[in-house]
Amino acid sequence: MSKITSDHLRRSAYVYIRQSTLTQVQHNRESQRRQYGLHERAQALGWQEIVVVDEDLGHSGAGTVRAGFDRLLVAV
Repeated sequence: MSKITSDHLRRSAYVYIRQSTLTQVQHNRESQRRQYGLHERAQALGWQEIVVVDEDLGHSGAGTVRAGFDRLLVAV
């Protein structure tokens, strides 16, 4: 029995992608690749509409100004 129901799949799936510093964005490509890979995982699980929120790349989670995170909060 799957925990993912048709009700879940009727909604949008959101993938939030963030790395804390520009150095991480530039040099830690594997983390970024894996995070973007969550889009394909959501597709494989059956979602049709997948929204990738990646405008916070290079912004620390400790900061209060993160446009992508704010957009995610509004959506959910």
